[in-house]
Amino acid sequence: MMETIGFVGLGIMGQGMVRNLASKGHNVRIWSRTAGKAEALAKSLGIEHAASLWQLGELSSILMLCVTNTQDVEQVLFGGEQPAVNALLRGSLVIDCSTISPKATESIAGRLSERRIAFVDAPVSGGSEGAAQGTLAIMAGGAEGDFLRAEPVLQAIGTRITHMGPAGKGQVTKLLNQILVVGNMLAVSEALVFGRAAGLDLRKAVGAVESGAAGSWMFSKRAPQVLDDYWKPGFTIDLQQKDLDLVLEFARELGVPLLATAMISQLYGRLQHDGKGGLGNHALIQAVAPLAGVSF
Repeated sequence: MMETIGFVGLGIMGQGMVRNLASKGHNVRIWSRTAGKAEALAKSLGIEHAASLWQLGELSSILMLCVTNTQDVEQVLFGGEQPAVNALLRGSLVIDCSTISPKATESIAGRLSERRIAFVDAPVSGGSEGAAQGTLAIMAGGAEGDFLRAEPVLQAIGTRITHMGPAGKGQVTKLLNQILVVGNMLAVSEALVFGRAAGLDLRKAVGAVESGAAGSWMFSKRAPQVLDDYWKPGFTIDLQQKDLDLVLEFARELGVPLLATAMISQLYGRLQHDGKGGLGNHALIQAVAPLAGVSF
């Protein structure tokens, strides 16, 4: 029997995810605090939008979330006068595609379990491009049976879906992913600054090295955007910094020093101070380039 999916969170990532769920035949309904956004998307896709979060919960056997932070997830599920958790039936499944605290995720899973509601944390990576194309990488945590139930839904939005273990391990894996993302973007930034200072044709340079050992998703996707002076976000600096706060907080608890990651967080902080938090995370180069007297 087909699951009925309720979806909360219609930002850069969420809208692409909903489009893929609907286009691949899933029975999906949506809700947003911004009613106009939900109405417009529902009309364009020919799907239903719920009048309230409570109604969405009542109508859904699976509730999916893709919201900004830990507080937003807790507010949707447990906050306010009519939290979603009170509307969901026993046997329902919550799939959280947000990036939030691993410890909070474990707590959320436990609170839902007390109500006989299953939970899978399934944070995603791949930027707005991956959300639009349905090619996200998804790192999932939860009980084996709950993951298997979630998997057909996740296959509509991603192409690599990995079960990492119990609840919270998906979030830990996503934080590992973010360490690699920002370290990679710093390397891309320094390489482009070096090439610009040396007078290289940077478009040729990108083409020359991207298929070799130095190639990466960040390099192939973001270096051309830098060269095109294109700063619209696939993932904003503000969201990247939110994730780095989670990384560094968890690393402190583990006693793991993350030297480069902490430095990169400070560079992003400088850009936020300059009012650039809404730019794409590849704008990290705007904090690096002035140190060499070049600009992008």
